[in-house]
Amino acid sequence: MKIIILGAGQVGSSLATVLSHETRNSVTVVDTDVSALSRLQERLDIRTVQGYGAQPSVLEEAGAADADVLIAVTSADDTNMLACEVAWVLYRTPTKIARIREADFLDHPALFDNNAIPVDYMISPERLIKDYIVRLIEYPDALQVRDFAEGKLRLIGMRADADGPLVGQPIRYLAALLPDVEARVAAIFRRDTPLHPDGATVIKADDEVFFLARTEDIRKVMSVMRRLDRPYRRIMIAGGGNIGGGLAAALESRFQVKLISNNPEKARRLSADLDSTIVLTGSATDSELLIEENIEDMDVFLALTNDDEDNILAAMLAKRLGARKVMCIVNRSEYVDLIHMGTIDIALSPHNITIGSLITRLRRGDVVSVHSLRRGAAEAIEIIARGDANTSQVVGRRVDALKLPPGTTIGALLREGDVLIAHHDSVIEADDHVILFLTDKRHVRDIEQLFTVRFGFF
Repeated sequence: MKIIILGAGQVGSSLATVLSHETRNSVTVVDTDVSALSRLQERLDIRTVQGYGAQPSVLEEAGAADADVLIAVTSADDTNMLACEVAWVLYRTPTKIARIREADFLDHPALFDNNAIPVDYMISPERLIKDYIVRLIEYPDALQVRDFAEGKLRLIGMRADADGPLVGQPIRYLAALLPDVEARVAAIFRRDTPLHPDGATVIKADDEVFFLARTEDIRKVMSVMRRLDRPYRRIMIAGGGNIGGGLAAALESRFQVKLISNNPEKARRLSADLDSTIVLTGSATDSELLIEENIEDMDVFLALTNDDEDNILAAMLAKRLGARKVMCIVNRSEYVDLIHMGTIDIALSPHNITIGSLITRLRRGDVVSVHSLRRGAAEAIEIIARGDANTSQVVGRRVDALKLPPGTTIGALLREGDVLIAHHDSVIEADDHVILFLTDKRHVRDIEQLFTVRFGFF
């Protein structure tokens, strides 16, 4: 697949990294920043073109004449939309994906059509991370929350605690603890080393456990991994941008929300737009302001500004001053790895969350959704099984008969709207949605090949 990426920022760089490691892809990155392109070329096997990505001559140099996909993820909405239009009008590029940040555009999807603004798929990192944070707040003990099967099924990552009833027991004991609940432990990470679980695997304290269950059963399964925290009530947000303001609007009807913005004009606008959120002007790294606003009573403190260093400092300060849980947005991957070992509870990586939505559009076969997990090291995939017993390597076969790549677990099946937790003797039928967990995403290509229908299926 020939792919052109416009923008060598965090999202573009991360996407180039993921796609260039898949051997079938030929990737070209376009940006005006020569140094950013040089850094990418030093570590990736890609082409780079320096220039303004919406310019016809620049797109032509990048190979738009025979490109399969254009992904415009620069920081400017107008550049992204114009690039898609140029690619369509001049080169009839089949798939055009644009990063759109402005809510005014996102709220009018009818604008986006090959007969109007030719964008096939819109990606909004701000909305994606806002929605993701909302799910984390719904589950106070979760490290990661991912939806499958249109929200009927959820994958939860959480840390097992010594007081959890299942901790110290083999996984098969889950059926005795919760006889009316079906769940599947998809993976366990012990000291960052993945374990492929079976019924005899014993869960230990501090294990990072990923499990799949129906959405209505999630809290029951979580309760056997650890004693659950009380629900959140008070939330403080640092940052009044698209993410912070949007999150406050999404939460204020159910929680007591305070928002801190260091921009007086933005604070006034947010105060007028929001209903019950208390909007404050100041710096989230000001300990006097945090103390004055009773940071020690906050269930969650979220640092969501555009500055990684400010977010980290504010989150660490809030934790030291007594906030129950702290989360912060961090764009630089090296910071995410450091935070994972520190006092900040959850580091939120917008580009990792965005990558999943982008990759979903690019995977071969009938891939419904892709979620990047554990800072990009693992993946969860929902893919449709097509064909029949003669043309498919999976249809008509039991789960334990499939030749799955190492570290791969089939967690559940969605069949005609019903969620079926997968067992070793489950048989995959045509048109089942299969939810898989890969502890090593290098095997994604193997999964795609496994689900590819052979010649003869029509």
